[in-house]
Amino acid sequence: MSENKDLYSLLGLAKGATDKEVRTAYRQLARKFHPDVNPGDEQAEARFKELSAAYEVLNDAEKRKLYDEFGHEGLRGGFDPEQARAYQKWESRRSSSGAAPHEDQYHFDMNDLRDFFGQDFARQQHRGPRAGADLRAQVDLDFVQALQGIEVSFSAPDGGTVTVRIPPGASDGSVLTVKGRGQAGEAGAPAGNLLITTRVRPHPHFTREGLDLTLTLPITFEEAYNGASVEVPTPDGRVQLKVPALSQNGGRLRLTGKGVARKDQRGDLYVELRVVAPDVKDEAFSEALSQVGRLYKKPVREGIEL
Repeated sequence: MSENKDLYSLLGLAKGATDKEVRTAYRQLARKFHPDVNPGDEQAEARFKELSAAYEVLNDAEKRKLYDEFGHEGLRGGFDPEQARAYQKWESRRSSSGAAPHEDQYHFDMNDLRDFFGQDFARQQHRGPRAGADLRAQVDLDFVQALQGIEVSFSAPDGGTVTVRIPPGASDGSVLTVKGRGQAGEAGAPAGNLLITTRVRPHPHFTREGLDLTLTLPITFEEAYNGASVEVPTPDGRVQLKVPALSQNGGRLRLTGKGVARKDQRGDLYVELRVVAPDVKDEAFSEALSQVGRLYKKPVREGIEL
């Protein structure tokens, strides 16, 4: 997703939107641009991926807070908001001092600089050996790999090979630390760490909200009207789900404990029903449908007005 695109605008929202407004807007747009609804439409698929990426941020309280304050920069792996705030504070003081560009380089506030550069700056002041800097890498995972966990090997920035176990339940933007695999330090000082950021590709049928999953499940007219037992995929394998009779399009059912597993926590799996009309014309079926109107208790569009 382009960093020039505002995540709120992608969902048709303003910055102050509530959590409920974010969820509602995403679900409506995700249904509209879902690959199942638009088979073979690459533009719709790209739009669906943008919507999923935006929702992944705005539906996460911590990520949303960082995005609101720092924009896309705040979503980068290893981003340190405290250092960023210290730098902004220093920049603000420097700008408000009215000093010419060639003057202010000699009038730094040493406390601000120490806050911004952290322990590395303090070590230089005491002339001790400097520890190695942290290095960063990124691992791309598909949706299922992130749910189940996976062991990956890749070339590290220091030229070696790193094998790391991505634990089950990793989310987009999770950061794993491999100690001592960063840049080498000066004599007697420790090496830095390797910070690995996970990037999780969107799934065409599942979305994630914390530890909960939502599956958009197509069902037939008959299954919706008469009820049925249907098979659905979960992180633990396929299970049978009972669809109640007279189910409506957009109805939600819950499978408790079938969501994302992370350590000793477990989310739920929500199944959102999508009633699919037949795609073959049949005269007998058309004739039967013409009699359906009498089965509604009230007009389906009653009360719809501007």
